[in-house]
Amino acid sequence: MEQFSSDRLYAKVSHAIPAIEWPAFAGDIDAILALKRDRNAVILAHNYQTPEIFHCVADIVGDSLALAREAMHVEADVIVLAGVHFMAETAKLLNPSKTVLIPDRGAGCSLADSITPEDVRLLRQSYPGVPIVTYVNTSAAVKAESDICCTSGNARAVIESLGVERVIMLPDEYLARNIAAETKVKVITWTGHCEVHERFSAEEVRQLRENHPGIVVLAHPECPPEVLAEADFAGSTAAISSYVAKQRPPRVVLLTECSMSDNIAIQYPDLEFIRPCNLCPHMKRITLGNIRHALETTQHQVTIDDGIAARARLAVERMLEVK
Repeated sequence: MEQFSSDRLYAKVSHAIPAIEWPAFAGDIDAILALKRDRNAVILAHNYQTPEIFHCVADIVGDSLALAREAMHVEADVIVLAGVHFMAETAKLLNPSKTVLIPDRGAGCSLADSITPEDVRLLRQSYPGVPIVTYVNTSAAVKAESDICCTSGNARAVIESLGVERVIMLPDEYLARNIAAETKVKVITWTGHCEVHERFSAEEVRQLRENHPGIVVLAHPECPPEVLAEADFAGSTAAISSYVAKQRPPRVVLLTECSMSDNIAIQYPDLEFIRPCNLCPHMKRITLGNIRHALETTQHQVTIDDGIAARARLAVERMLEVK
């Protein structure tokens, strides 16, 4: 079997990647590690990326909020965003002078596709004076029409920081409804849904408990409210990771994208992870092969109209100022 310098990384991911599959990854990993040095590049990877990306080539990993915060401090010339397009746009908003690459232009998001700038403008007309809080899972053009952004991890704090009686929260209906249940602020919702999280059901949770006695159920707030009502804990991917690290539940299920469980299980091999698998087809468009190609060719570069970027950046920066 061909030997690669990256073989030392295999021990980290051996619980998730069979030994027979490793040679298919190792060549690209070696090339990517070398290209990062040559290009003065960093790779930001979302928690939903596969283990060979998340654990072997990424420099910064986390949820949308963590990646947004870390993007502000990147000193490299090139940022490769191993995630979906709105995340790459956010990195570009916060680093306008840097080259930001998305390995596959088709890595989109059902939430981002569920609303347009025109929709936001019509909502302003319908609810004059009501602040618009926009989830980061949106295009830069939608962010530009908003007052402030939020993530699943800081949505409540953002809404309550505005000091108003009601807000419009876009575009995830379930996230907005779940946050509304935690705050006295009235939340006006939109009808966007995440195609991964909307598929989980309360019945599925009850079946998991029946089939796996003692299981601890952790859910993402993009799931329907009735799913969260059946769960033991709900939170962003960062909050879910923190819960596992602190509580160490012997048997656990994460109601979110599949690779999240794979990545956390690598860190905690003594815990049993039950995996009802809902894949994000957009996240899975990012591969070692197209990350390597992006670094070799500097494709595909993320660009944002200057006027849109200035207004969208303001909405993101306002979010980052909320503690």
